[in-house]
Amino acid sequence: MSRLVAQILIVMLLTINGSSIAVAQSSPLRIEITEGVIEPLPFAAVQFATSSSAASDVAANLRDVIIADLVGTGLFRSIPETAFISTVTDFSAPIQFADWKAINAQALISGSVSVQGDQLTVQFRLFDVFASAELGGGLQFSGSMDRWRRIAHKVADTVYSRITGEDGYFDSRVVFVSESGPKNDRQKRLAIMDYDGANVQYLTPEDELVLVPRFSPDGRRVLFTSFRTGSPRIHELTIASGATRVLEESVGTMSFSPRFAADGNTVVYSLERGGNTDIYTLDLATSTTRRLTREPSIETAPSYSPDGQQIVFESDRSGRQQLYLMPANGGPAQRISFGQGQYGTPVWSPRGDLIAFTKQNRGRFHIGVMRIDGSRERLLTASFLDESPTWSSNGRVIMFARETRGAQSRASLYSVDISGRNLKSVPTPFGASDPSWSAGRN
Repeated sequence: MSRLVAQILIVMLLTINGSSIAVAQSSPLRIEITEGVIEPLPFAAVQFATSSSAASDVAANLRDVIIADLVGTGLFRSIPETAFISTVTDFSAPIQFADWKAINAQALISGSVSVQGDQLTVQFRLFDVFASAELGGGLQFSGSMDRWRRIAHKVADTVYSRITGEDGYFDSRVVFVSESGPKNDRQKRLAIMDYDGANVQYLTPEDELVLVPRFSPDGRRVLFTSFRTGSPRIHELTIASGATRVLEESVGTMSFSPRFAADGNTVVYSLERGGNTDIYTLDLATSTTRRLTREPSIETAPSYSPDGQQIVFESDRSGRQQLYLMPANGGPAQRISFGQGQYGTPVWSPRGDLIAFTKQNRGRFHIGVMRIDGSRERLLTASFLDESPTWSSNGRVIMFARETRGAQSRASLYSVDISGRNLKSVPTPFGASDPSWSAGRN
């Protein structure tokens, strides 16, 4: 393990624990954490070498996306080209490490881009400057020209992984509810986009009211609640074909808040019947349902643990919304939230160690995280209305919906890391709510 990798790992572990500490070693690498603020790692990304004019524009765009991905994490800082002493014009040439050390670049990314017809090939190299060593060599991605953004995300994922030791999350998608029109006549339709807001596509028509989309583990299907039949019903949509089917059609009921189990074969959801709302499961292969709760209260927003053994959900059985855990097959539930205010929309981290939630207290909404036993609660945001948290695949970042106060306000998407740092807006063409982040991309 290089000193660069070791240093970043130390920083990230300290960030998770919310520490306030300065990190320094005898090596030239130095990252400081003060009151949860990290000094980002400075890196240089040179212009990728090209063999034709056809590749020049896409090479520049690739580099821009790679830089944006890394800088957007808050862990990296891009050194501007104006500070470069030298550059890398030959992909295979030796690196003049002294020139990059002089501008305090701790990591260096170089690459080459070639185009053959409609096929794009990207090679890149990653260097630990102070160790004068290569962290990744001979790395290559190929694809059609219209997939250049995805190739850029894959490069950034690899760089992120090589330096941090964790999986990247840039080559991923988000499904959400796109909102347009005036507040008293809001149109809501399903949409899907890259994690950074690019390549938006619409999945349902404008005249259909939809809510709460949720990705399948393989990223190929989406669960959502639709009012197309008059009452809220759970539907499943296959993204590639656009085909949909209704999953729950019990007479005199309303079904909502669906979520897949980790195996993608079971759905957990809420069903309202006779004025009472409980949590059920549905086996997609057999259409068999099973009732998990039997309380005279509202049980909703269920979310499986990554291992499929437990379910976290919200309930007002104590008199106000709180979070509870129960076995995946039902049984006694254990309350885990005990702070002031009301808790809702719990979502289990892909790592299995944290639960994200929405909290309402004293007229403010928050996105927070807690351990699965309810301890070490931390509020990451505060706003007029923050809700609907969803996790990146590596458990490092949470995306959520925020609405500001006012007659002209609209919901927008934001992301924040689990230390509460690096809050940033995620651009969408119209208003946006109810995000769901894919675990991967096919």
